[in-house]
Amino acid sequence: MKLYDCKPAPNPRRARMFMAEKGIEIPTIQVDLRAGEHLKPAYRAINPQCVVPYLVLDDGAGIGEVVAIWRYLEETHPTPQLLGVDPEDKAIVAMWQHRMELDGFQAVGEAFRNSTPGFKGRALAGPHDYEQIPALAERGKARTLDFFDDIDKRLGESEFIAGPRFTAADIDAFVAIEFARWIKLAVPAACKNVTRWHNAVSARPSASA
Repeated sequence: MKLYDCKPAPNPRRARMFMAEKGIEIPTIQVDLRAGEHLKPAYRAINPQCVVPYLVLDDGAGIGEVVAIWRYLEETHPTPQLLGVDPEDKAIVAMWQHRMELDGFQAVGEAFRNSTPGFKGRALAGPHDYEQIPALAERGKARTLDFFDDIDKRLGESEFIAGPRFTAADIDAFVAIEFARWIKLAVPAACKNVTRWHNAVSARPSASA
């Protein structure tokens, strides 16, 4: 197997943290996003979606999308269980993970890609070009601030995002908060539950993956 990665980018970090929590080591190939390597014919031939991470299996099959990569790794390396332990828990983890991705990670991405000069004409990741919309950048920042407040409430009633255990939902929330620094937004001091949780997750070895 091999994982097409880009060390500075937040999206591949979600896959690397998942792998680190499970103790999985997969050879990586770095794709230079800043140089536009992901848009060149050589990489398009590997992954027509032109994004990372992208996992290539031993038989040559390719798996894109972080959640799909997670699912494969969870099935092939069952412990620790990061996507839930039984039908109810799996549904709860999936619910919270989706909320963290939609309300957190994608909100930051909306702000970042619609405001950063380097993404002019590339406001959405993928094989197609789309122009930036400044209003979406402002909306993304507003959504990110709401995200901080929302998860602070959640973490006031739960040790981790999806319950008493660390799961993939925590990975997405953590990476979203780290990503928010790219748009110059930090967790407000009033969000003490988020600060407590963020400190705990930052201390995990996977946080440096």
